[in-house]
Amino acid sequence: QVQLVESGGGLVQPGGSLRLSCAASGFTFHRYRMSWHRQSPGKERELVATITSTGDTTNYADSVKGRFTISRDNAKNTVYLQMNSLKPEDTAVYFCKADGIINSYWGQGTQVTVSS
Repeated sequence: QVQLVESGGGLVQPGGSLRLSCAASGFTFHRYRMSWHRQSPGKERELVATITSTGDTTNYADSVKGRFTISRDNAKNTVYLQMNSLKPEDTAVYFCKADGIINSYWGQGTQVTVSS
């Protein structure tokens, strides 16, 4: 059974940091490109960051570039999103996604709220 389980969300003050984790199981993790997406109420889901299966290439949305870092540990079947200098506009539900040649999988999401 395929599972992507996000964790690490919560309430943080502006300027603070959070580290999200996404633990994968039920598929060959190291063969999948991984990404983080987010969705705020009333808005479409948007891509935040991607990382290749080997971890050698990453890409970021302009809105998070320089503040967020995506990484992965293929030995632990886990992808991370380090979020620094958080802003109120970063408030959203954050989802991880796995993309393979044929299949794609989504996690259930974790809430991140940036507020004073």
